[in-house]
Amino acid sequence: MGPGDLKQTICNLNPDDSRVLVGFDTSEDASVYQINESQAIVQTLDFITPVVDDPYIYGQIAAANSLSDVFAMGAEVKTALNIVGFDRKNLSTEALAEILNGGNEKIKECGGVLLGGHTIESPEMYYGLSVTGMIHPNEIVRNNGAKIGDVLVLTKPIGMGILTTAIKRDLLPMDMMKTCSEIMAALNYLPSKIMKKYRVNSCTDITGFGLLGHALECVNDLVTFSLDCKSIPVLNEVVELSEKDVVPGGTKKNLKYIEDKVSFMSSVANYCKLVLSDAQTSGGLLIAMNKDDAKEYIKEIEEITLGHASIIGEVIPKGAKDIIVH
Repeated sequence: MGPGDLKQTICNLNPDDSRVLVGFDTSEDASVYQINESQAIVQTLDFITPVVDDPYIYGQIAAANSLSDVFAMGAEVKTALNIVGFDRKNLSTEALAEILNGGNEKIKECGGVLLGGHTIESPEMYYGLSVTGMIHPNEIVRNNGAKIGDVLVLTKPIGMGILTTAIKRDLLPMDMMKTCSEIMAALNYLPSKIMKKYRVNSCTDITGFGLLGHALECVNDLVTFSLDCKSIPVLNEVVELSEKDVVPGGTKKNLKYIEDKVSFMSSVANYCKLVLSDAQTSGGLLIAMNKDDAKEYIKEIEEITLGHASIIGEVIPKGAKDIIVH
């Protein structure tokens, strides 16, 4: 579901409870509920259909995608529950076991524990997690706290929606399929943990609404995000595929939604508009942080992010549009 339809659907569901520290009001990555003065639980849920053929790798990617919302809030994962729609007609129980094993490995990688789950038979395979994390109420990283003068850091390359569409059409060579899978299966756990050492004002993860769609959710009444298209990490194959219209339908819907909210400078190529709107699976963190800290942070996570983490823009005073792309 696109961002516009989603907002309309949930507009009357805001919780009325003082213990809810983060609800629906700012399109946050996860909800936060205060338990006591020093503890709050962070809750999220997500699932996806297969994006690769290998069941174990699919399980890893789906789990990483689900866990990411907790990391975007600056929290630690504690427990998870499986959510499974099992396509018995096209998949064996052995394949399902591989999916769940792949997911469990990612849960354990970030210190979490799998407690169970729920499985139904479905005409289409889907898998994901309901995740519970913990955080101190004063340490929550919201998505809308960016300040003028901050720079914007992105920890993973974008274009995974375009690449997975190419995989489904048998257009991607094996080595590129492996690279794409590794990027999507990589957890945002350590980049999230390390960012807490620095002066961070906002954070979100980039998933189905694309970079621009999620960036729009982070802009507040005082600021505009200024993005440099050439600084945004994108694999070369993504540009070539987008120019050949190997683009998922969700990406085109994202672009249509954001077009009147984003100012594209005349120098920005059409492919860039599509790539920046590309619907991601298990994308990276978009962080607004102090300019003086950003280079040191990127240096510290360079090996973890395979050198992809980059400064992609800056936070400037409010302009005519919420986002400017140069």
